[in-house]
Amino acid sequence: MGGISIEEKGAVARKPGKAAEQLRQSFREVRGATKALCAPLSSEDQMVQSCAEASPAKWHLAHTSWFFETFVLREFLPGYREFHPDFGWLFNSYYNALGDHPEKRLRSSFARPASSEIYAYRKHVEEGVERLLDEEFKLGEEARREALGRIAMGMHHEQQHQELIATDIKHALWTNPLRTPYAAAMPQRSGGRQKQEMGWIGHPGGLVDIGHGGASFAFDNESPRHTVFLQPFEIASRPITCGEYLEFMSDGGYERPELWLSDGWDAVRAAGWQAPLYWERPRR
Repeated sequence: MGGISIEEKGAVARKPGKAAEQLRQSFREVRGATKALCAPLSSEDQMVQSCAEASPAKWHLAHTSWFFETFVLREFLPGYREFHPDFGWLFNSYYNALGDHPEKRLRSSFARPASSEIYAYRKHVEEGVERLLDEEFKLGEEARREALGRIAMGMHHEQQHQELIATDIKHALWTNPLRTPYAAAMPQRSGGRQKQEMGWIGHPGGLVDIGHGGASFAFDNESPRHTVFLQPFEIASRPITCGEYLEFMSDGGYERPELWLSDGWDAVRAAGWQAPLYWERPRR
């Protein structure tokens, strides 16, 4: 009878390394956060693309899964089967080297695949990543480092899309004339919070090091770490409040060019700005 060697038995019995286990926990948290962010949205909400710069929430859900499938699972998980043969180009964003992709402005027309299929796609990809982390010790050392590094990159990529989902759905719901809320209103705190006095924190300037250094993850535009010269400056000790910005508006802030840089003032005049986006006067 055939059998496996002692060395092979040892490999089968091995558990994922500490790095893989830490990555697994972070991966689950990131993927869960995206799902939670979309939980208050109906299927119809997830279809809306309210401006050319935005994307539907459903597309974000699919594209972040496409990233893991394309750059991790297809390359590093033996025997991986893609979820759908057309998803490779349908949910590509702008990676032209990987082939064609639909125009961004058409993303809101993707009524199919349905939201239920997108969530099934996410589950399929998550199971693949979990399986890869279970078997990461079977990869060569170089391939292992690359695979784990790409999973980490995919998580940071998904967190970027979480910010985009929040931005895009806020605009989508705001463009609805009913001004439908994203979620139920939070209960009001009794008494509110006392406003802290504004102060200023000074920095002497001079030579400082900026940029990423070390072995932890960073995008390529965050490195290399390098030295720059800063002029002395001051920064406020806290963000301004909505009430303080309202005082700025009431004091003619949108009519006084001396308070704006030239490009900002040109934008104010061209667009007729009178308040930040989403600020409205109460209906009477």
